[in-house]
Parts: sequence; structure tokens; C-alpha cells
Amino acid sequence: MVSHDLLKRFSAGFQRFQKTWYCPENNIYEDLRAGQNPYAMVIACSDSRVDPVILLDATPGDLFVVRNVANLVPPYEPDGHYHGVSAALEYAVRYLRIGHIMVMGHARCGGFTSLLEADHQEGEFLNIWMSLACRAKAEVERTLPEASPEERQRACEMWGVRFSLDNLMGYPWIREAVDEGRLLLHGLYFDMSSGELLYFDAGRRAFLPLVEACAALPRPGRSTL
Repeated sequence: MVSHDLLKRFSAGFQRFQKTWYCPENNIYEDLRAGQNPYAMVIACSDSRVDPVILLDATPGDLFVVRNVANLVPPYEPDGHYHGVSAALEYAVRYLRIGHIMVMGHARCGGFTSLLEADHQEGEFLNIWMSLACRAKAEVERTLPEASPEERQRACEMWGVRFSLDNLMGYPWIREAVDEGRLLLHGLYFDMSSGELLYFDAGRRAFLPLVEACAALPRPGRSTL
């Protein structure tokens, strides 16, 4: 039997939220209720262990966040169907005029586990969704045929971030904003085992510790994928 204790826990948590963000000394929603102006969009995984707001120590209003299984960005397909991620991208870029889009992958992602073990999985939606990352799986099979399951998983997760960045550039209004220097694209990878946040360095085509990568970041301009 499922208990209602969780609701009580969340109620207490919400009261702490109110005391933090609605107190007279720090009522951040006095400004936010007039509208949002986030400085970045984050496409992250739905995994409960990987909350970008917590990982980046953000506050309300900082981030426009989309979360899905395996932090995937679908290709640009204006076909009249339902596209939640694409709709969020359009809103962020064309209406909020966001300056940064971050794709945040992570270690031990269940979505990529299901992709690598697709022959043994059943379900109505997950396999179809994860087929968006089939290029990542193919790259791992091509380059790491003899690697351990752990190495293959990690590589697949990282390739997933890179191919999502590629897909972002397929949206004409994203490419236009990048070309004009109004938008930067970033790839991140959270290694929960080490507690390290890695950044995709396009020049080296490698994921580096964020602190190290920041020291070598180019000045604002076109992102190179």
C-alpha cells in the first residue's frame, strides 16, 4: 500500500521553499511574477539523480529546463505532430531569446542502458524514443567493439550529447542565432561516480573537467560542433 507520508514531506519542503524565496528579505518572485528572463536553456535527463538546477546551483528564473529520458534532442521535423522538445526549443530561442542552450548528459543513464540492450527490452514508447540515439549506439559499436559494457555505456552517453548538439544545429532558427553570435551551444556530462561535471570541448572533440574547459573557452561567437 502506497503511503501518503510523501505528500506530507513535500508539504514541509514547500513551506521551506516559501520561507526561502518569499521572505521579505528575499522575495525573488516580486520580479519573476512579471515575466521570466532565463539566461540558459538546459536539456537534461529525467533521471531523479540529475537535477540541473541543483547541479548548477541555480535559483528560480535562471534556467529554462526541458527533461526527458536520456536528454535527447530530436531532429527538426515540422510535420504537424506533437513535438514537446522542439516546441520548448522554439519558445526558448524565438520568444525568450535565450543566449545559451546546454545539453546535459550523465553517467549510468537508464535510457542508454535500454538502448544498448534494446533486443531484451519490451515496452510501447521507450524503444521508439531511444531510437533517436541510434547514431550514438552505432558509433560505439564501430569504435569500441571490444570494450567493457561500462566503457560502451559511458561512450554512448557522451555520443548522445554530441549528436543532440548536431540535431540542434538542424533547426534553422537555432543555426541562424548561432551564426549571428546570439546563441551558444554547450555539451555537459555529469559523472555521478566522481562528482565531476565535464564540458564538451569541440576543438579537442573531448569531454574535459568544466573548470579546465572554462579556462580555454573561446570568446562569444559561433559554436563549433
